[in-house]
Amino acid sequence: MHETLPAIFLGHGNPLNALADNSYTRAWRRIGEQTPRPRAILAISAHWYVPGTGVTINATPRTIHDFGGFPQELYQVQYPAPGDPALARRVQDMLAPLPVALDDSWGLDHGTWAVLCHAYPDADIPVVQLSIDKTRPASFHFEVGRRLAPLRDEGILVVGSGNLVHNLHAYAWGRHAADPYDWAVRFEAKAKELLLAGEYQPLIDYETLGEDAMLAIPTPDHYLPLLYVIAMRRERDAVTFPVAGVDGGSISMLAVQVG
Repeated sequence: MHETLPAIFLGHGNPLNALADNSYTRAWRRIGEQTPRPRAILAISAHWYVPGTGVTINATPRTIHDFGGFPQELYQVQYPAPGDPALARRVQDMLAPLPVALDDSWGLDHGTWAVLCHAYPDADIPVVQLSIDKTRPASFHFEVGRRLAPLRDEGILVVGSGNLVHNLHAYAWGRHAADPYDWAVRFEAKAKELLLAGEYQPLIDYETLGEDAMLAIPTPDHYLPLLYVIAMRRERDAVTFPVAGVDGGSISMLAVQVG
C-alpha cells in the first residue's frame, strides 16, 4: 500500500538554476525532503514539446543538454537517474486508446533534471518523461492529467516543469535583478486566485483571460505542464505554492502543489 503523493508544478526558469544555490533551488530541495519518498517520478517537461504523445522507455535515460550559449560547466552536469519501463507501460495502458509511443530516443531534458538535481540530488529515484503533444488543445492536456491521476495512489510523484509566466522576449538577461512586469504580476495573481477557487476552466481556456495572459503565455509549451498537475487535484486536496518569485521580470518561478 502506497501513501498518496501530491502532484507538483515547478517553475524551472533559467537552466543555470541547476548549478545555483538560491531561494528557488533551496525550496526545491525542501520539497524533496518533505514529500514522502516516491517509488518513481513521472515528469512532464516543457522541453519535450513534440507532435504526438510518448513516454521514455529507457532503463538508463541520458541527460539531455537542450540549450545553447551557457557556461561549459552546465553541459557537464549529469543526472543519472534510472528509468522505469514498467511505469512507462503503465502510462501507455492508462491512456489507451490514445496512441502513446514507447520512446527510447529521448531522455531527461533540463526541464526535468535542473529541478530534480536539487529535489533528489542522489538521482536514485526512477524517472519517466511524458511528452506534450504540441498539436493538441489545452483541454486535451488537462484530460490526460485527469486520466493519470490514479498514479498518485501508486507511489508515483507527478512533476510538471515549466513556468506559469514565460516571456523570454521581455526577459532581463543582465546581471541586475529586474522588477517584475505589471502584467506578469497581474496574471500570476489571477491564476493563483483561480487555482485556490478550484476554477480550472478559465485556466484551460487561458486565451480568454486577456492581454496579460497573452504576454505571460506567448507560446503554450511552458504553461501546459501546469494543466496536467491541476487535473490531478481531488476535492479535499489543498492547493499550495511552495515556491514563489519572478526572475528577470518575466519568468514566474511559482510552484503549485496539489495534495
